[in-house]
Amino acid sequence: MTAPMSPVTLEAGYFDAMYEAAPDPWGFENRWYERRKYAISLALLPGRRYRSAFEPGCSIGVLTAMLARRCNRLLSCDVAASAVQAAARRTRNLGHVLIERRQIPQEWPTGRFDLIVFSEILYYFGDRDLEQVLDYGVRALRPGGTLLAVHWRHPVAEYPRSGDDVHRALAAGPGLARLVSHQEEDFLAEVYRRTDGRPVSVARATGLV
Repeated sequence: MTAPMSPVTLEAGYFDAMYEAAPDPWGFENRWYERRKYAISLALLPGRRYRSAFEPGCSIGVLTAMLARRCNRLLSCDVAASAVQAAARRTRNLGHVLIERRQIPQEWPTGRFDLIVFSEILYYFGDRDLEQVLDYGVRALRPGGTLLAVHWRHPVAEYPRSGDDVHRALAAGPGLARLVSHQEEDFLAEVYRRTDGRPVSVARATGLV
């Protein structure tokens, strides 16, 4: 009996084909669902501002432009050339934002970050790559740093895994403690802190309690 194959990461050509078919294939610019999800995601972030942030899988840069308002420096990347070009155009007047073409995890950037954002990206990875991405993410966070993860929960036939699978992997991994979990039928948004203990609440961090 043949053993079942492990999920495999979607290849870059999948995303190139999506952007060739439509400049905004997931409707990030115009769908109210996306705008509301972004607003919720940003509201969950515990810090008012972050010194250095990393956003892999930035697509055409809609969320990137919003994150830029909360960051001193923001590195965003995508594997699809046309998406990178669109994100660069969208943020061309933001000197503290750098948009690059990178394939994650192979081209994970050097340096450490106060904020890492995994928005609608982790379910594209096969088992080995997901494990590596999460390991790189934890190691790249400064102590006390924030990791935001937001993912669609409905099944998509071509994706290697579901959004719920991704968040179970995050919760099971070492070095992160969950601060916030927002769950709806459509998406799951969670905030983790780089800590070996219980994360400090926003009220405690700002001296309210």
